[in-house]
Amino acid sequence: MNEKKWLREGVYTALVTPFSSDGTVDRKAWQRLVERQLAAGVAGVVPAGCTGEAAALTFDEREYLVRSAVEICRGRCLVVAGSGSNNTEQTIELTRNVQAWGVDAAMLITPYYNKPQQHGLVAHFRKVARAVDLPLMLYNVPGRTACNLLPETAAILAAERGIVAVKEASGNLDQIERAIAQTGLQVFSGDDGLNFQIFGLGASGTVSVVSNLLPGSVVRFWEAWRSGDIATAWKLSRLLDPTARACFIETSPAPVKELLALANLCRREPRLPLMPVTEDSLKHLVQFYESTLGDFMARDREVRG
Repeated sequence: MNEKKWLREGVYTALVTPFSSDGTVDRKAWQRLVERQLAAGVAGVVPAGCTGEAAALTFDEREYLVRSAVEICRGRCLVVAGSGSNNTEQTIELTRNVQAWGVDAAMLITPYYNKPQQHGLVAHFRKVARAVDLPLMLYNVPGRTACNLLPETAAILAAERGIVAVKEASGNLDQIERAIAQTGLQVFSGDDGLNFQIFGLGASGTVSVVSNLLPGSVVRFWEAWRSGDIATAWKLSRLLDPTARACFIETSPAPVKELLALANLCRREPRLPLMPVTEDSLKHLVQFYESTLGDFMARDREVRG
């Protein structure tokens, strides 16, 4: 009765939200993007997270993205929907909503702007966990939130049955190692550029931005590592590194949307207050796509049996 519902290990893609020329969600592009992930064999998809510009979505848009992902992915991969905010009661409401829409788990970002203390984080996440019956992944990304979820705090929260995982994007390998060793929770890499190192520390997988572009390669990278084929994992990691750097040349998801647009998978525009990348960054991304990524994406289209 009190056992945790652990998440499947592997690659979870932090999906972009594609917009049409009129600024609304491009539903056809969204469905194509989700299906592309399924063809690559990802463990799960994450709609309405930071990469999906959750803070700029309306309630109805969020509901469509989550419900449609659940419908498309049912029985094929997990859906972990972003439902966090910097307001505890709103987070509870959003998490109850995504649970009603059929997700397998919810991802809760640390409250941004408020800068809660560590005991405030305990109270916040504990209240959410006790208000819903759903596996929860805590999301630590201090660069966006000005709030750092420490391993000692996550270890306290691990006593809550619903809290099963942490997405760690602090960039601090010492902290991530302690989170893996001390919390008893599943820890997923939240930084594509550190995936190899974080896998080596004992992570349960990655929540990836790069897999929007190269889902097959990111899955093969994880599977090579998981099977003990470290040489292949290292080779794939090095091949993926330039794409990881390109995806974060400016604030995500603006660069990854530019690259997806070059591949004719969705439009380039994020939603205000984000803007398309600057002219200099765009020149770099176009050159990278034409010289390297385009061919890499073509080879990545390996549909799994």
